[in-house]
Amino acid sequence: MSFTASRRTTSVIAALAAVPLVVALAGCATGSSEAGSGSENETVKVGVVGKGDAQWAPFVEAAAEEGITVELVDFGSYEQPNPALTEGEIDLNQFQHIVYLADYNVNSGSDLTPVGSTAIYPLGLYSQKYDDVDDIPEGETVAVPDDASNQARALLVLQSAGLIELKSGGTIFSDVADVDTAKSKVEVTALEAALIPTSLPDVAAAIINNDFVQDAGLTFDDAIAQDDPEDPNALPYVNVFAARAEDADNETYLKLVEIFQTNEDVQAGLLESSGDTAVPLQTPVEDLVSSLEKVQKDTEAQK
Repeated sequence: MSFTASRRTTSVIAALAAVPLVVALAGCATGSSEAGSGSENETVKVGVVGKGDAQWAPFVEAAAEEGITVELVDFGSYEQPNPALTEGEIDLNQFQHIVYLADYNVNSGSDLTPVGSTAIYPLGLYSQKYDDVDDIPEGETVAVPDDASNQARALLVLQSAGLIELKSGGTIFSDVADVDTAKSKVEVTALEAALIPTSLPDVAAAIINNDFVQDAGLTFDDAIAQDDPEDPNALPYVNVFAARAEDADNETYLKLVEIFQTNEDVQAGLLESSGDTAVPLQTPVEDLVSSLEKVQKDTEAQK
């Protein structure tokens, strides 16, 4: 949601989702009640997808030096960290981009909000059968993630690569039904993001969220196509730390964001775990919130 459902999120990215990608109730209550009080040894539960990623160990260490105990809560899929945050089982999560967060809020009636940016992650097309997009034969099948936000972004990557044509021209709301089969080179199937790596041998190629690339025995350099994280309209695909709305100004949570964004070891780990594909960002929170509000409004209009 991490994208990364992130953790790791073409000119495609503009129309389009980190990847993207990339954590005991009593402990959570302690984090929320003490946060911002200035007391030491506060405990904050942070939900992630991929606890072993290289940025998290230095993040926990750097937070401890500031008197904050970070407990990472590792989730196995993108569908889990937001409900856990909504229910108060964790204090923050970091795994998703704004489009994914907006879709969750609209569908669940929740009010989760971004409190800081982390990075943008290119979304790649991978294959174990073909070394070039042009080598994929007509009529073959290509897999994309089945969650709404990453599916739209994935389809736009395929369109940019010349494999499909979308009836609408492509938006952040495109889905498999929007594929113009008569004008497309390949057929598209949607699968759960976590299952795509093991399904890669059964398809010609697949869009694989960054969190799962190594699970497929691949490296990020193996991508045969990807979107452009430097597109000026990429803001909806910035990966974020998310909190409940009531905690948007929580000083401890904002301090954790600052640590993530500025600590050299954390940033080095972020690049390492993304195969140097992450583009770190320090986007103003007000810009993140404005983007979330716009995407939520557009999403509601589609319902």
